[in-house]
Amino acid sequence: MKLIITILSLAISQASLAGTNSLPAADEAAAFKAAGFKQHGKQWKSCKDSGASYVPGAIEKVQDMNGDGLPEAIISEGGTGCYGDTGVAYTLVSKQADGGWKVITHGIGILTVLSSKGKDGWPDIEIGGPGFCFPIERWNGSAYKQYQLQYDGKPCKR
Repeated sequence: MKLIITILSLAISQASLAGTNSLPAADEAAAFKAAGFKQHGKQWKSCKDSGASYVPGAIEKVQDMNGDGLPEAIISEGGTGCYGDTGVAYTLVSKQADGGWKVITHGIGILTVLSSKGKDGWPDIEIGGPGFCFPIERWNGSAYKQYQLQYDGKPCKR
């Protein structure tokens, strides 16, 4: 049941955010390509799943997350055939000074941007999914690494 709720909430959030995507078409395509997606008609896909639970790639959020004046985008895709019980994956990509896009982090789960910050102004991120104790990752200057677990903003243990 949790899986169905997760997939439905992902689909609803993608539908509601699709109209607020502030990337120009060329940047949108470049961001998806950098994240390893291929365009199939009007859909972007990285997962080969085509089952009933599949939700194509969508840009969930666009904002300058690290204060460098360039946008970052959170891309998600859903499907139990590729992402198991969690049913969703994320990729965080960043536009570079040369105009290209670069993957900052990716994984299985629902990425939530937190207000706390790591090195170079990058926000901490929570990787949600089934369960009650989620990893919080912090930017160390070269990669996001887990530094604690939390649930409802409080430390927890698995």
